[in-house]
Amino acid sequence: MGTKGKAIVQLDVDELIRLLNKAFADEWLAYYQYWTGAQVVKGPMRGAVTAELNEHAQDELRHAGMLTERIMQLGGEFILDPADWKKLSNCSYDAPENPFVKNILDQNIKGEQCAIEVYHKLVELTRDKDIVTYNMVVEILEDEVEHEEDLQALLEDLEIAKKQK
Repeated sequence: MGTKGKAIVQLDVDELIRLLNKAFADEWLAYYQYWTGAQVVKGPMRGAVTAELNEHAQDELRHAGMLTERIMQLGGEFILDPADWKKLSNCSYDAPENPFVKNILDQNIKGEQCAIEVYHKLVELTRDKDIVTYNMVVEILEDEVEHEEDLQALLEDLEIAKKQK
C-alpha cells in the first residue's frame, strides 16, 4: 500500500488485518458450504435452492477476493494455508451431513447471520477511521443481508408448500 494510503487509516493496521483475515476465512468456508450444499441438497424445491446456493457461493468467492485485495493494500498477507481457515474463522463451517432442503437452508441462514454480525462490527470499527475498508465492508454487509433474506424466503416457500399438500 502507498504510504499515504496507510497513514490515513486511523486504526491499528495490524489488528485490522487480523480481523479482515478472519472474515477472509469466513468467506472461503461460506463459499465451500454453499458450493457443497448445492451439490448434495435433496428434497422439494431442490432446483431453486441449488440455484440460490450456487449464486451465493459466487458472491462469497468475490468477497474473499475483495478482502484479499484490501489486506494486501494495508501491507498484510492473507491466509495462505486453507488448513487455517477453520481455526481463524468467526463463523466456522457446517458440513451438510443431512442434505434435506430445510437443513441446508437452516445451516446457511445461521452462517449468514454470523456474517452479518461480523461485518456490522467491522462497519462500526472502520466508520470515520478507514473509509476504504468501510466502503468495502458495507458492500459485503449488504450482500450478506440480502443472502439471509433470500434463504429465509426459500424456507418460507418450503413451509407454505408443505401446508398445501
